[in-house]
Amino acid sequence: MRLTPGALVRRWVHLVLGGALLMPFFLLASAALPLLVDGADPLRRPLWQLAAFGCALPLAALAALAFPLLRPLEVAAVRSLCGVPAERLADGPAVSRDARWRTALWFVAHLLAGGIVSGMTLAAPPAAVLLLLTPLTADPLGMSSLGWPRAVQGPAAPLTGLALLALVLGTAWGAGTLLARWAPALLGPSPADRLAAAERRAAELAARNRLARELHDAVGHALSAVTLQAGAARRVLDTDPEFARQALAAIEDTTRAAVAELDTVLGLLREERDGEDGAPAAPAPTLDGLDTLVDRTRAAGVPVTLETAGHLAGLAPVVSREAYRIVQEGLSNALRHAGPVPVRVRIRVNEGELAVTIENPMAAAGEAPAPARPGGGRGLRGIAERARLLGGLASAAAEQGVWRLTARLPVAAAGTGTASP
Repeated sequence: MRLTPGALVRRWVHLVLGGALLMPFFLLASAALPLLVDGADPLRRPLWQLAAFGCALPLAALAALAFPLLRPLEVAAVRSLCGVPAERLADGPAVSRDARWRTALWFVAHLLAGGIVSGMTLAAPPAAVLLLLTPLTADPLGMSSLGWPRAVQGPAAPLTGLALLALVLGTAWGAGTLLARWAPALLGPSPADRLAAAERRAAELAARNRLARELHDAVGHALSAVTLQAGAARRVLDTDPEFARQALAAIEDTTRAAVAELDTVLGLLREERDGEDGAPAAPAPTLDGLDTLVDRTRAAGVPVTLETAGHLAGLAPVVSREAYRIVQEGLSNALRHAGPVPVRVRIRVNEGELAVTIENPMAAAGEAPAPARPGGGRGLRGIAERARLLGGLASAAAEQGVWRLTARLPVAAAGTGTASP
């Protein structure tokens, strides 16, 4: 930081603030010393004042260790008065032991430098004024009675006065510069602070990814179905009005369901709570709504064959929700990339594992495959993330003209409780 006159004044204010913070501890030490040491007189004797000053600093360190909220106060002062960039300083109270000790060391350094600069600020300017007035009178304001050296009272007195003022400014500059350099080391984030910040960032990214997956799968499937339905209605509007009306009705049902699912996703974003136990609102439908999902897809002109085996109703809610989203995204991929081709969906629960398989030809007979979309592939990544978060696996590949999506999820996923197949 370039030290301008304004920056020097702000650092001087920061140091004077440290001197003001030192006063309660100094007064406490001044009151305690006469009780502990016979003949101690901090109010009259300079040596005992220095002793009280020295005893006040450990008291300040103990206060900093006892009050973690002292660190954000000091950080705010350093940011505004010392010009230290905010990103180099810690946020929040000093929670860990290392952070508390570093805050205590900073507090002692601030009060020590502030006490020295404050004392010099109170004593040096009046003395400098007296010395500057020396040429105007032989004994300004009775300087000889103050016991000052005769050399100071001669022609060199004004220079001595200017030197005193320069000493105050130089001390304030030097102490402020040192404190500004020490601040990132003593008030900067500790390893525990950095770990906590990284965990918060990871939690935020996980929440954002979760919302992105929900929006992509819920809204993307609806838009893909609506696109096919609208295209079919447009082609037969003149030749088959009844089919066009059915397609429009299917579009209405699909968009209504999409709005309902969008509302649940926005509920996640608002962190709505459902029930007295504070459980989060359901983020998505479960496999109980699989028949409705398949019917909507069929209404888009896609022949879907659904095969299930095992006890799907006994799945843990989170496994059932993620499996629903995987099936939904698999059907969406078929709609977007292959068109109205036959799709086969198989869901099986066996030996503690839920297996989901979706197969479809790459394109309808006689039709060119759908062109690749820029920025695609998010759906497959979302499926892989859903499976991985539950401790499972997902894969997708084309083989002999057939696109096959497979996901395997443990029935008793981590953190979901157990569920009997």
